[in-house]
Amino acid sequence: MIRDTTIGAKLWITAVWVIVGFFVLNLLAVIATVVLSSFGTRWLGTWLPAAFTTRWYFAAWAEFQLHDVLIVTLQIAFTVVALSGLIGVPAAYALARREFPGKKAVMLLFLLPLLVPPITFGIPLATVLYQAGVGGTFWGVVLANLVPTVPFVILVMIPFIEQIDPKVEAAARVFGADTFRLFVHVLLPMLLPGILAALLLVLVRTIAMFELTFLTSGPTSQTLVVALYYSVFASGVRAVQSIDAMAVVYMISTLIWLLIALRFVNPTQIVARAKQQQTT
Repeated sequence: MIRDTTIGAKLWITAVWVIVGFFVLNLLAVIATVVLSSFGTRWLGTWLPAAFTTRWYFAAWAEFQLHDVLIVTLQIAFTVVALSGLIGVPAAYALARREFPGKKAVMLLFLLPLLVPPITFGIPLATVLYQAGVGGTFWGVVLANLVPTVPFVILVMIPFIEQIDPKVEAAARVFGADTFRLFVHVLLPMLLPGILAALLLVLVRTIAMFELTFLTSGPTSQTLVVALYYSVFASGVRAVQSIDAMAVVYMISTLIWLLIALRFVNPTQIVARAKQQQTT
Protein backbone atom coordinates (compact mmCIF):
# COMPACT_ATOMS: atom_id res chain seq x y z
CA MET A 1 0.00 0.00 0.00
CA ILE A 2 2.80 2.40 0.91
CA ARG A 3 4.64 1.46 -2.28
CA ASP A 4 1.55 2.21 -4.41
CA THR A 5 1.19 5.57 -2.70
CA THR A 6 4.84 6.39 -3.38
CA ILE A 7 4.51 5.42 -7.04
CA GLY A 8 1.37 7.51 -7.37
CA ALA A 9 3.10 10.52 -5.81
CA LYS A 10 6.07 10.15 -8.17
CA LEU A 11 3.75 9.88 -11.19
CA TRP A 12 1.89 12.99 -10.06
CA ILE A 13 5.14 14.95 -9.62
CA THR A 14 6.36 13.77 -13.02
CA ALA A 15 3.09 14.84 -14.65
CA VAL A 16 3.33 18.29 -13.06
CA TRP A 17 6.90 18.74 -14.27
CA VAL A 18 5.94 17.61 -17.78
CA ILE A 19 3.11 20.15 -17.92
CA VAL A 20 5.33 22.93 -16.59
CA GLY A 21 8.10 21.99 -19.02
CA PHE A 22 5.65 21.97 -21.93
CA PHE A 23 4.37 25.42 -20.96
CA VAL A 24 7.88 26.85 -20.62
CA LEU A 25 8.96 25.26 -23.91
CA ASN A 26 6.02 26.82 -25.76
CA LEU A 27 6.67 30.20 -24.16
CA LEU A 28 10.34 30.12 -25.13
CA ALA A 29 9.40 29.03 -28.66
CA VAL A 30 7.05 31.99 -29.08
CA ILE A 31 9.66 34.45 -27.78
CA ALA A 32 12.39 32.89 -29.95
CA THR A 33 10.16 33.14 -33.04
CA VAL A 34 9.54 36.86 -32.47
CA VAL A 35 13.22 37.56 -31.79
CA LEU A 36 14.41 35.64 -34.86
CA SER A 37 11.81 37.35 -37.03
CA SER A 38 12.97 40.77 -35.81
CA PHE A 39 16.48 40.01 -37.08
CA GLY A 40 15.53 38.05 -40.20
CA THR A 41 15.64 39.43 -43.73
CA ARG A 42 13.38 36.77 -45.23
CA TRP A 43 11.71 33.82 -43.55
CA LEU A 44 9.44 31.61 -45.63
CA GLY A 45 9.19 27.84 -45.19
CA THR A 46 12.57 27.39 -43.51
CA TRP A 47 13.68 26.69 -39.95
CA LEU A 48 15.72 29.90 -39.81
CA PRO A 49 15.62 33.20 -41.72
CA ALA A 50 17.66 33.41 -44.90
CA ALA A 51 19.91 36.08 -43.36
CA PHE A 52 20.08 38.32 -40.31
CA THR A 53 20.08 42.09 -40.03
CA THR A 54 19.42 44.85 -37.52
CA ARG A 55 17.80 47.25 -39.96
CA TRP A 56 14.30 46.40 -38.76
CA TYR A 57 15.10 47.93 -35.38
CA PHE A 58 16.19 51.17 -37.01
CA ALA A 59 13.10 51.08 -39.21
CA ALA A 60 10.82 50.51 -36.21
CA TRP A 61 12.60 53.23 -34.23
CA ALA A 62 11.91 55.76 -36.99
CA GLU A 63 8.52 54.55 -38.20
CA PHE A 64 6.86 54.10 -34.80
CA GLN A 65 8.74 56.98 -33.11
CA LEU A 66 9.95 54.67 -30.36
CA HIS A 67 12.11 57.37 -28.81
CA ASP A 68 9.07 59.51 -27.99
CA VAL A 69 6.99 56.49 -26.99
CA LEU A 70 9.63 55.24 -24.56
CA ILE A 71 9.96 58.68 -22.97
CA VAL A 72 6.18 58.92 -22.50
CA THR A 73 6.09 55.37 -21.11
CA LEU A 74 8.74 56.12 -18.50
CA GLN A 75 7.18 59.46 -17.61
CA ILE A 76 3.78 57.86 -17.01
CA ALA A 77 5.24 54.87 -15.17
CA PHE A 78 7.40 56.90 -12.78
CA THR A 79 4.61 59.42 -12.15
CA VAL A 80 2.26 56.57 -11.24
CA VAL A 81 4.94 55.06 -9.01
CA ALA A 82 5.54 58.36 -7.18
CA LEU A 83 1.86 59.13 -6.65
CA SER A 84 1.08 55.55 -5.64
CA GLY A 85 3.76 55.71 -2.97
CA LEU A 86 2.73 59.14 -1.71
CA ILE A 87 -0.91 58.09 -1.45
CA GLY A 88 -0.64 54.39 -0.69
CA VAL A 89 1.95 54.35 2.11
CA PRO A 90 0.17 56.87 4.41
CA ALA A 91 -3.18 55.20 3.66
CA ALA A 92 -1.71 51.80 4.52
CA TYR A 93 -0.35 53.21 7.79
CA ALA A 94 -3.77 54.60 8.70
CA LEU A 95 -5.51 51.31 7.91
CA ALA A 96 -2.89 49.29 9.81
CA ARG A 97 -2.89 51.47 12.94
CA ARG A 98 -6.47 52.73 13.20
CA GLU A 99 -9.76 50.96 13.87
CA PHE A 100 -12.92 52.62 12.60
CA PRO A 101 -16.44 51.64 11.53
CA GLY A 102 -16.56 50.22 8.03
CA LYS A 103 -12.88 49.30 7.90
CA LYS A 104 -13.61 45.88 6.35
CA ALA A 105 -15.80 47.53 3.72
CA VAL A 106 -12.96 49.91 2.86
CA MET A 107 -10.52 47.01 2.55
CA LEU A 108 -12.98 45.21 0.27
CA LEU A 109 -13.26 48.36 -1.83
CA PHE A 110 -9.48 48.41 -2.23
CA LEU A 111 -9.51 44.77 -3.30
CA LEU A 112 -12.04 45.25 -6.09
CA PRO A 113 -9.71 46.95 -8.65
CA LEU A 114 -7.24 44.09 -8.14
CA LEU A 115 -9.80 41.30 -8.46
CA VAL A 116 -12.02 42.72 -11.21
CA PRO A 117 -10.67 42.70 -14.80
CA PRO A 118 -9.48 46.21 -15.75
CA ILE A 119 -11.76 46.37 -18.78
CA THR A 120 -14.78 46.00 -16.47
CA PHE A 121 -14.25 49.29 -14.66
CA GLY A 122 -12.01 50.82 -17.33
CA ILE A 123 -14.84 51.74 -19.70
CA PRO A 124 -16.93 53.73 -17.16
CA LEU A 125 -13.71 55.20 -15.73
CA ALA A 126 -12.61 56.36 -19.18
CA THR A 127 -16.08 57.87 -19.73
CA VAL A 128 -15.78 59.89 -16.53
CA LEU A 129 -12.26 61.05 -17.40
CA TYR A 130 -13.30 62.19 -20.87
CA GLN A 131 -16.29 64.03 -19.44
CA ALA A 132 -13.94 65.74 -16.98
CA GLY A 133 -11.68 66.81 -19.84
CA VAL A 134 -8.61 64.75 -18.92
CA GLY A 135 -9.29 61.73 -21.09
CA GLY A 136 -6.74 61.26 -23.84
CA THR A 137 -4.09 63.20 -21.93
CA PHE A 138 -1.02 62.34 -19.89
CA TRP A 139 -2.82 62.90 -16.59
CA GLY A 140 -5.81 60.90 -17.74
CA VAL A 141 -3.58 57.84 -18.20
CA VAL A 142 -1.91 58.48 -14.84
CA LEU A 143 -5.24 58.78 -13.00
CA ALA A 144 -6.58 55.61 -14.63
CA ASN A 145 -3.50 53.61 -13.64
CA LEU A 146 -3.69 54.89 -10.05
CA VAL A 147 -7.01 53.08 -9.56
CA PRO A 148 -5.39 49.60 -9.28
CA THR A 149 -1.89 50.65 -8.17
CA VAL A 150 -2.80 52.61 -5.04
CA PRO A 151 -4.79 49.68 -3.56
CA PHE A 152 -1.91 47.40 -4.52
CA VAL A 153 0.57 49.51 -2.56
CA ILE A 154 -1.81 49.65 0.40
CA LEU A 155 -2.31 45.88 0.53
CA VAL A 156 1.42 45.20 0.19
CA MET A 157 2.41 47.74 2.85
CA ILE A 158 -0.13 46.85 5.57
CA PRO A 159 1.69 43.62 6.64
CA PHE A 160 5.01 45.49 6.85
CA ILE A 161 3.49 48.22 9.00
CA GLU A 162 1.75 45.71 11.26
CA GLN A 163 5.11 44.02 11.94
CA ILE A 164 6.45 47.20 13.54
CA ASP A 165 5.78 47.31 17.26
CA PRO A 166 3.72 50.42 18.16
CA LYS A 167 5.95 50.76 21.23
CA VAL A 168 8.77 51.82 18.91
CA GLU A 169 6.68 54.74 17.70
CA ALA A 170 5.57 55.58 21.24
CA ALA A 171 9.20 55.65 22.38
CA ALA A 172 10.11 58.01 19.55
CA ARG A 173 7.25 60.28 20.57
CA VAL A 174 8.48 60.29 24.16
CA PHE A 175 11.92 61.44 23.00
CA GLY A 176 10.36 64.39 21.19
CA ALA A 177 10.01 63.15 17.59
CA ASP A 178 7.26 64.90 15.65
CA THR A 179 5.28 63.15 12.89
CA PHE A 180 7.78 64.05 10.15
CA ARG A 181 10.85 62.91 12.10
CA LEU A 182 9.01 59.79 13.25
CA PHE A 183 8.35 58.80 9.68
CA VAL A 184 11.77 59.74 8.25
CA HIS A 185 14.04 58.45 11.03
CA VAL A 186 12.02 55.58 12.51
CA LEU A 187 9.38 54.22 10.17
CA LEU A 188 11.03 54.75 6.79
CA PRO A 189 14.15 52.61 7.47
CA MET A 190 11.92 49.76 8.66
CA LEU A 191 9.43 50.10 5.80
CA LEU A 192 11.98 50.69 3.04
CA PRO A 193 12.11 47.03 1.87
CA GLY A 194 8.32 46.91 1.58
CA ILE A 195 8.09 50.30 -0.11
CA LEU A 196 10.78 49.32 -2.60
CA ALA A 197 9.04 46.02 -3.34
CA ALA A 198 5.63 47.63 -3.82
CA LEU A 199 6.86 50.47 -6.03
CA LEU A 200 8.98 48.23 -8.26
CA LEU A 201 5.99 45.97 -8.85
CA VAL A 202 3.83 49.03 -9.54
CA LEU A 203 6.41 50.14 -12.14
CA VAL A 204 6.29 46.78 -13.93
CA ARG A 205 2.50 46.68 -13.70
CA THR A 206 2.11 50.18 -15.17
CA ILE A 207 4.44 49.51 -18.10
CA ALA A 208 2.53 46.32 -18.90
CA MET A 209 -0.97 47.74 -18.30
CA PHE A 210 -2.83 47.74 -21.61
CA GLU A 211 -6.58 48.05 -20.97
CA LEU A 212 -6.69 51.19 -18.83
CA THR A 213 -3.98 52.95 -20.84
CA PHE A 214 -5.62 52.04 -24.13
CA LEU A 215 -8.99 53.41 -23.01
CA THR A 216 -7.65 56.71 -21.66
CA SER A 217 -4.61 57.54 -23.81
CA GLY A 218 -4.39 59.90 -26.75
CA PRO A 219 -1.91 60.35 -29.61
CA THR A 220 0.69 61.93 -27.29
CA SER A 221 0.07 59.78 -24.20
CA GLN A 222 0.47 56.23 -25.50
CA THR A 223 2.71 53.85 -23.65
CA LEU A 224 4.80 51.27 -25.48
CA VAL A 225 2.27 48.45 -25.15
CA VAL A 226 -0.53 50.60 -26.62
CA ALA A 227 1.71 51.85 -29.42
CA LEU A 228 2.55 48.23 -30.21
CA TYR A 229 -1.16 47.42 -30.47
CA TYR A 230 -1.77 50.31 -32.87
CA SER A 231 1.23 49.34 -34.97
CA VAL A 232 -0.24 45.86 -35.46
CA PHE A 233 -3.81 46.86 -36.28
CA ALA A 234 -3.34 50.26 -37.94
CA SER A 235 -4.21 50.54 -41.61
CA GLY A 236 -1.49 50.25 -44.20
CA VAL A 237 1.21 47.73 -45.08
CA ARG A 238 4.04 47.30 -42.59
CA ALA A 239 6.87 44.84 -42.49
CA VAL A 240 6.21 42.09 -39.97
CA GLN A 241 9.85 42.25 -38.92
CA SER A 242 9.48 45.90 -37.87
CA ILE A 243 6.52 45.07 -35.66
CA ASP A 244 8.43 42.13 -34.20
CA ALA A 245 11.37 44.44 -33.52
CA MET A 246 9.03 46.78 -31.65
CA ALA A 247 7.70 43.79 -29.68
CA VAL A 248 11.26 42.83 -28.73
CA VAL A 249 11.92 46.38 -27.51
CA TYR A 250 8.77 46.13 -25.38
CA MET A 251 9.78 42.73 -23.99
CA ILE A 252 13.28 43.94 -23.14
CA SER A 253 12.06 47.14 -21.49
CA THR A 254 9.60 45.18 -19.35
CA LEU A 255 12.09 42.40 -18.62
CA ILE A 256 14.73 44.81 -17.35
CA TRP A 257 12.41 46.27 -14.72
CA LEU A 258 11.04 42.83 -13.87
CA LEU A 259 14.55 41.50 -13.22
CA ILE A 260 15.29 44.53 -11.05
CA ALA A 261 12.06 43.90 -9.14
CA LEU A 262 12.89 40.23 -8.64
CA ARG A 263 16.32 41.25 -7.41
CA PHE A 264 14.72 43.16 -4.53
CA VAL A 265 11.27 41.56 -4.24
CA ASN A 266 12.01 38.33 -2.40
CA PRO A 267 9.21 37.81 0.15
CA THR A 268 11.35 35.76 2.51
CA GLN A 269 14.24 38.18 2.33
CA ILE A 270 12.00 41.22 2.73
CA VAL A 271 10.25 39.85 5.82
CA ALA A 272 13.57 38.79 7.34
CA ARG A 273 15.07 42.24 6.75
CA ALA A 274 12.00 43.94 8.17
CA LYS A 275 12.12 41.79 11.31
CA GLN A 276 15.87 42.34 11.69
CA GLN A 277 15.46 46.11 11.43
CA GLN A 278 12.59 45.97 13.91
CA THR A 279 14.65 44.07 16.50
CA THR A 280 17.65 46.35 16.08
